[in-house]
Amino acid sequence: MTDHYGAAAVRPLTLAWVSRYLEAGERVVGIEALHGGITAEMRRLTVGTRDGGTRDLVLRTFVDVEHAEDWLNREAGALTLLTGTGVPTPGLVAADPAAAQCEYPSLLMTHLAGRTVLDDEGLETRVPLLARQLVAIHALRPAERPRKYVALTTADTVVTPKGADTAAWAAAIDVIRKPAPSYQGRFLHRDFHPGNVLFEVPTQSLAGPWITGVVDWAATSWGPADLDVAHCSTNLALLHGPMWGLRFAEAYEEAGGVPAAAASERLYWRVRDGLAFSEEVQLVSQPWREAGRTELTTRAVEKRLDAYVTALMDALG
Repeated sequence: MTDHYGAAAVRPLTLAWVSRYLEAGERVVGIEALHGGITAEMRRLTVGTRDGGTRDLVLRTFVDVEHAEDWLNREAGALTLLTGTGVPTPGLVAADPAAAQCEYPSLLMTHLAGRTVLDDEGLETRVPLLARQLVAIHALRPAERPRKYVALTTADTVVTPKGADTAAWAAAIDVIRKPAPSYQGRFLHRDFHPGNVLFEVPTQSLAGPWITGVVDWAATSWGPADLDVAHCSTNLALLHGPMWGLRFAEAYEEAGGVPAAAASERLYWRVRDGLAFSEEVQLVSQPWREAGRTELTTRAVEKRLDAYVTALMDALG
């Protein structure tokens, strides 16, 4: 879902900064605000070329966001690292993480074809594609590892939803009171979910959908593969129902992914991620409604989260 704005949508200093990275004779001729993100302003910039054609770039700006410089430095580093790996990512054009030249910390990158798909229709086809893509990301072995993952949720910050299965939630909270299990480190996206994956979905073809890009690499980390699996699983459970959260974990293994061997270890990471969503249900569900999933009210998502946490405790607890 997009809205159209005039050139004033990009602040003057930032627009001047963008212009420095265009080819001679090029200029920004159109700006489109992209919705779906939570922390950053995203805009597609249409650039008029010297031959009369156009090309697109994407501008990512953090306005009054804590740790913006760190996030953009990490994203710029990840995009550089991922060049030529086969993982479909935007190409880095320029970055101003400290807002030395722009009004706010900003990053300019190439535009990828495709779109995010959050509908229930066709999910049984997309889930295996998501799983295979995540396995490919975890297979990367960078010469320089990104920093260790950060998990901010604690047993004391979990917000049990109104009407939730209190026994299941109490048991789940007890799970994350324990020390984190040992793990074999992997390259993590750390925010891998359907909202950060672009698909091409043909409408008049027998061919199925395919992934055209993976975006938002600001949280790139080193840690357990189960953490990425857990995060995508929770998102799928809240978007489409608890069974799809459980199904994604299965699809990841079917695609060749290697989760923790012990059920108790898998439970730790999946419960930890699920409980993390309890603190920000309203924040994460709003972009889904803006994208057309208007039925996903805060209350509806809380109910799905409760059902998913309960299902995890039943399946792995």
